[in-house]
Amino acid sequence: MIKEFRDFAMRGNAVDMAVGIVIGAAFGKIVTSFVSDVLMPPIGVLVGGADFTQLSVTLKQASGDVAAVTLNYGSFIQAVIDFAIIAFAIFMVIKAMNSLKKKEEKAPAEPPEPSNEEVLLTEIRDLLKQK
Repeated sequence: MIKEFRDFAMRGNAVDMAVGIVIGAAFGKIVTSFVSDVLMPPIGVLVGGADFTQLSVTLKQASGDVAAVTLNYGSFIQAVIDFAIIAFAIFMVIKAMNSLKKKEEKAPAEPPEPSNEEVLLTEIRDLLKQK
């Protein structure tokens, strides 16, 4: 069982997927920081100084030791913006990769070598022409 698991884990697709997940997680942190630290403050200033992560609606006021129940829609707005930026960035990367693949496909390929049958038929044809 351990050998099977090792074979599975070391297969190219599994390793590629693991690398993609790690890079994706790091990329997600970078985009989240970009959105929350660079993009959202100017947007907040434009809409009246609001910090989107602080936007919420109180459903039930705090009483005694019980905390208030709030609907934090500002955090949701921030998450939607994060997702949109990440999705757009991934779209652009995939689009660039596809355009590179198309350029590779357009490169003229060398004609394939003739099969043994084609070579034999060519020889027969040439012999018949000589007679």
